[in-house]
Amino acid sequence: MELTVTLEQPERSSVLFGPADAYLKTIRQMMNVQMFARGGVVRITGAAKNVSRAAAVLAALQRRMRHDKPIGDREVADAVAEASAEGDSTEAAESITVYNGQAVHPRSPGQRRYVEAIRKHDMVFCTGPAGTGKTYLAVAMAVHMLKADRAKRMILVRPAVEAGEKLGFLPGDMQAKVNPYLRPLFDALHDMMDFEQSRRFMANDIIEVIPLAFMRGRTLNDSVIILDEAQNTTQAQMLMFLTRMGHGSKMIITGDDSQIDLPENVTSGLIDSARRLKGIKGLIFVRLDRHDIVRHHLVQNVVDAYGENRDQGLGTRD
Repeated sequence: MELTVTLEQPERSSVLFGPADAYLKTIRQMMNVQMFARGGVVRITGAAKNVSRAAAVLAALQRRMRHDKPIGDREVADAVAEASAEGDSTEAAESITVYNGQAVHPRSPGQRRYVEAIRKHDMVFCTGPAGTGKTYLAVAMAVHMLKADRAKRMILVRPAVEAGEKLGFLPGDMQAKVNPYLRPLFDALHDMMDFEQSRRFMANDIIEVIPLAFMRGRTLNDSVIILDEAQNTTQAQMLMFLTRMGHGSKMIITGDDSQIDLPENVTSGLIDSARRLKGIKGLIFVRLDRHDIVRHHLVQNVVDAYGENRDQGLGTRD
């Protein structure tokens, strides 16, 4: 695994790394990883667990710098010990077991809050920028519940809204026409189980991957129901979706409110729901941010760059 950490104060890297990079060498040796620092970023490579712990050490030390607290050999050793202990105590609890003996692990504090919210609440709204694992972790939790026999069905839903371009007529039957819109859900699902198994589950209606329009009139009991790209729902569509929830079911609604593809005069159902439903018991809103991005490190920079332009009319609208 490789992870790139962007330094908060690159001009003070000598304080963070120590004299002759002594602290960096300590972290490298204690965590059994390779670390390369250059141009305000630290690239960490090694086993996934060790890389995550090394990144946690850097995060702890950067928090000390942020509050103008000193960093020395003892502080580095304490951060290493804390990251190791925390990883050992939380790894089993946070592990999301899926099929074929695989497990998915949340990789940031925000992702851990998100997973915990799904475990504890029947309805979870999660918003955040691209790359924060909103959809992936939701699908992982749904597959986990299916595997543990805590749900009988899994329903994956997406609005069929084009991202700023008109595709025109699409050939094929109905499934072929909607397949491009649902592809991200299929991608996440195929990471959790092999193709034959997922195909068998879909043939038996244990798993459904469908456009939002096909949800009208249904009541879904004992199911995990995920609505992806919820920022592209209208108010009426969001109400229709939320009222499909039956007994023993769990709903997870995910979206990026900075990437709305609805017409300018249409209010996003995701943004509207945050206003209307805030404070209702039994549901929770989770917000992920740039620190939870787990894709290529450039995604974090892109999100930051576009975020600076929101005041000029790019991004969220209601």
